[in-house]
Amino acid sequence: MIQKPKGTGDFFPDITEKLQYIENTVRKVADRFGFGEIRTPTFESTEVFARGVGGTTDVVQKEMYTFIDRDGPSFTLRPEGTAGVARAIIENGKYGDAMPLKYYYIINCFRHEKPQAGRFREFSQFGVEMYGSTSPAADATVISLADAVIRELKIENVRLHINTIGCPSCRPTYHGKLKEYFSSRKEELCPTCLSRLESNPMRILDCKSPICKEISKGAPKAIDNLCPDCADHFKKLKQYLEALNISYTIDTSIVRGLDYYTRTVFEFICDDIGAQSTICGGGRYDGLMEEIGGNHLPACGFALGITRLLPTVVLPEKAKGPALYIAPMGENATKYSIGEIQKLRNMGLYAETDTVGRSLKAQMKYADKIGAAFTLVLGDNELQSGKATLKNMSDGGALEISLCDLAENISKLYKR
Repeated sequence: MIQKPKGTGDFFPDITEKLQYIENTVRKVADRFGFGEIRTPTFESTEVFARGVGGTTDVVQKEMYTFIDRDGPSFTLRPEGTAGVARAIIENGKYGDAMPLKYYYIINCFRHEKPQAGRFREFSQFGVEMYGSTSPAADATVISLADAVIRELKIENVRLHINTIGCPSCRPTYHGKLKEYFSSRKEELCPTCLSRLESNPMRILDCKSPICKEISKGAPKAIDNLCPDCADHFKKLKQYLEALNISYTIDTSIVRGLDYYTRTVFEFICDDIGAQSTICGGGRYDGLMEEIGGNHLPACGFALGITRLLPTVVLPEKAKGPALYIAPMGENATKYSIGEIQKLRNMGLYAETDTVGRSLKAQMKYADKIGAAFTLVLGDNELQSGKATLKNMSDGGALEISLCDLAENISKLYKR
């Protein structure tokens, strides 16, 4: 039997209803913050991610789905959204637009990771990108947007962790200290981290190996090696978060898994979803535009895992069934039913009738199963008299109703 690829999912209406609810919620929140939707290609030139995300990251080294096009270029299914948005800004000349640029997206991403609870190889993300401001107020704005989404979705037991990882001015000194520390224990490092020791020792801090994680606990901290500008930026960010009444924990272990981050990094962590507890992560990336060939444009943003939120989201109660189910008996009744059902649908109501040839008893069981508010049994006698009995499925009450203007009468009775 042909099966779906490993690490992907089949989502039926019970799940897609949740996905739609999450997507509609994040759209409403983004709109309140003045962010507009951007849509970029599902695949990009491999160079966009190799240069933007960083050649020393797990994403580029191990996780990208890359293929050679028939015409020769190398393309990659997007593993994340930020690099593609940066490319779009450069290519479409958005530097002249009013700043800050404020975009959001809802996209599917692809990474060749080990599938586990909360982690898929194809997954859905909501992300925001804010370009054109170096101020920590911009960082606080995107963090408050993520916080608003989490509150709107009523996700409980969520903690905000923040850190700073410096900038190109102070990071070389910090990298030197990291290199010195990890060199003293390089025999214990995994092969991947050993290769990173020279090129980017900070990536070792993000290694998933238990041994490397344990070694990293004693490594120098970026927060202790900041230049005055980075220290001031982080100080003001904390003040702004306090002004927003957003609680936070300083977590020096956070460096994020992508090379483009500078200064602020943050994660929202949910205690209710197991090992893959980070539901949202982001920060500042002031040097990304130059990395992929554009002019300098400071930026910050985040990505929130929609698929990962599924176990935490409870849908608000609402009526799910049709306003009316017509149970026809005979060909004439079926023709009439189809016409009346269409009228109700054109009026914006959900309505159903039999399409599979069920018996009357089976039709009534089906109407009850799908939660119909009213049912109407329709045969030749009803068509001839122009009247039928409308049954209220919630209390069992019955009402004789005229078939003339049936759809209009139902729409008046149905008040869900």
